[in-house]
Amino acid sequence: MQHRMAEYDSIADAYRDSKLLPFREVIERYTLFEVLGDIRGQQVLDMACGDGFYTRLLKQAGASDVMGIDVSAEMIRLAERAETRHPLGCTYLHRDVAKFEPSGTVDVVVAMYLLNHARTAEQLFQFCQVCRNALRPGGRFIGFNENVWNPPDGTVSWEEYGIKKTCRPRPEEGDAILYRTTNSDGRQFEFKNFYFSLETYQDAFRHAGFRDFRWLEVSVLPTERHNPFWAKFVRDPPVIPFASSR
Repeated sequence: MQHRMAEYDSIADAYRDSKLLPFREVIERYTLFEVLGDIRGQQVLDMACGDGFYTRLLKQAGASDVMGIDVSAEMIRLAERAETRHPLGCTYLHRDVAKFEPSGTVDVVVAMYLLNHARTAEQLFQFCQVCRNALRPGGRFIGFNENVWNPPDGTVSWEEYGIKKTCRPRPEEGDAILYRTTNSDGRQFEFKNFYFSLETYQDAFRHAGFRDFRWLEVSVLPTERHNPFWAKFVRDPPVIPFASSR
């Protein structure tokens, strides 16, 4: 855990700036809010919130209360600084999601790339269980993840979108997947996700008490749907949305 904190503390500024990559708005952000639908008046937890990018967007979309939680102290510092500069009413907590004990329940838990940080099947289950326990009955769990349907076989590049993945051929449970991200200004940074099979994810959700867990397809912002630039991303997405409910 300390290693993961140090990893993200050291890349916090570059990771924040990667939110400006075009695919974030055209595919990631658009898909997330299509899946979420109307969240006006709802209480939301943003797990693994990073610098609070989506935390702020969730509040701007009309959520009544939004709290962001992240294991990186530097990420939380960036989020709180953004809140100070442009107050929206978001709150943040520096905490390991696997050890988070919610004081109450919320309507929606959002997890953008939380689950693929699990290094073991047990930790993946812990992430799922904490998110389930934070939801009121009928509450929804929605997010994005490493695309478990199509793990990289060695090195695979989506360089035109700023993403390159490397792992060993035919990855096994818990194997690292190295991401190299290139920001619009040319700066590069790296971090690791971890591979688990479809069955391991399904087991984690089921044992945590979720129902109707499903992987979804990415969507493209309507104004960009006829732009051939996005064809590869949609045909072979490096990341994938998911949804479930308590």
